[in-house]
Amino acid sequence: MKTNLILLVLALSLSAGHRSIAQDAKKGDAPAQKDAPAQAPAEKPKATQEELEAIFKATLTRATLQGRWCSIKDGKLGPDKEDKYTILGVSKLGGDTWLIRARIQYGKTDLVAPIPVQVKWAGDTPVIILDKAGVPGSGEYSARVMIYEKTYAGTWSGGDHGGLLNGVITVEKE
Repeated sequence: MKTNLILLVLALSLSAGHRSIAQDAKKGDAPAQKDAPAQAPAEKPKATQEELEAIFKATLTRATLQGRWCSIKDGKLGPDKEDKYTILGVSKLGGDTWLIRARIQYGKTDLVAPIPVQVKWAGDTPVIILDKAGVPGSGEYSARVMIYEKTYAGTWSGGDHGGLLNGVITVEKE
């Protein structure tokens, strides 16, 4: 606590001293080159919604999402486990509804399932929303998964269990 107070006082005195030096400079004096503020890089133009959707589609077409997941039980995180999802493609159905064609592999089962989802946008970042989707033999699942650059992170729940997931996205080359 004492160290934090000393650092705060030091920071305030340095910033106050910097302001008084700048105010003492004569109006005709040019500031020294080393004190000149750095030029901010030119901002690139924001992508249109169509461009954002094209990037989203390209990111998840022939993509493998590989990472980790952990359960949450009684407010505590369980151990990390390896995770892998294969997405063959995505297509927009209309509005914020999309169809994800996911390859599902477990045991001797290997099938492609069309999964309707909502995609909402947090600025330029897509968030995949799955609400109470029925999975035969497994119950209902909900999820929120954010896609950012070549990574994903999210949360899921199914009945009385749920967890967190995260990882990287790789796209199969043509």
